[in-house]
Amino acid sequence: MATVFVSGTLPGDAVATLAASHRVVQDEAGVRSAAFASCRADVEAVVALLTDRIDAAFLEGSPRLRIVANVAVGVDNVDLAACKSRGVLVTNTPDVLTDATADLAFGLVLAAARRIAEGDRLVRAGGFTGWTPTFMLGTRVHGATLGIVGMGRIGRAVARRGRGFAMPVVYTQRERLREDLEAELSATFIASLDDLLARADVVSIHCPLTPATTHLFDGPRLARMRPGSILVNTARGPIVDEAALAHALTHGPLAAAGLDVFEAEPAVHPALVTCPNAVLAPHIGSADRPTREAMASLAASNVLAVLAGHPPVLSSVDRP
Repeated sequence: MATVFVSGTLPGDAVATLAASHRVVQDEAGVRSAAFASCRADVEAVVALLTDRIDAAFLEGSPRLRIVANVAVGVDNVDLAACKSRGVLVTNTPDVLTDATADLAFGLVLAAARRIAEGDRLVRAGGFTGWTPTFMLGTRVHGATLGIVGMGRIGRAVARRGRGFAMPVVYTQRERLREDLEAELSATFIASLDDLLARADVVSIHCPLTPATTHLFDGPRLARMRPGSILVNTARGPIVDEAALAHALTHGPLAAAGLDVFEAEPAVHPALVTCPNAVLAPHIGSADRPTREAMASLAASNVLAVLAGHPPVLSSVDRP
């Protein structure tokens, strides 16, 4: 029986499944908690959240650790090189949250373009005094060009949703998709991000957070976007410079933005909070119940497999 530490509360029966064959220690405060400190010398598996920092210092005090099962697709909270050097497996939860996150991304596109959140606030404040032909004019989504930055699982799912709105799809990433995938998505590859921004009316970010993508959308790059365009980010907050985004929303060229992630979560840049044309969601991309339960279940399954001496059930992270 191994000791498994579970960070936070997980939906569904994942924790019960782990507890059926292993000792489970759980704490809302995560891996920096006193509960973890009390058992870390014995911990062989950690079910981690994206709020947990798994770095070299963490690994130093966890000599028996064999697997970090991250309940997320992204693993930017984990030092993969440090884990690899110590033979610690790192797994994530690909596939199971693809459609939920793509739904939220496209919801942000619609909310930002058609000023839905702004209108909701207006109605609740008693500011709706009647319909007029010029009242709350927004941006058309149907037929607009959709630019996708990072055509992985979620990016492709967003592209499929865009096709339902007759949106021409352009994309950029380091490597071009296979021809059959491009044909399926009716997507056009553009090697340069700046060239994509010159063509896209809506830009949706789906690339991972790395040193190269941190502040990928800074002031100069935001200034290159088309006048009246829309930016959506459901990837990771630091990819977008929030102060620069607030300036672009206030002074142009952007018409609106939709964000589900932020640079210093849960904090949001004060200038961004004051922008009425910014739709701000509290990191709920995967937050439908079946998806979150599936994420927790996959993390638990990966832990059980590794502790039993088998490969992970499913993960897109390189193994040590």
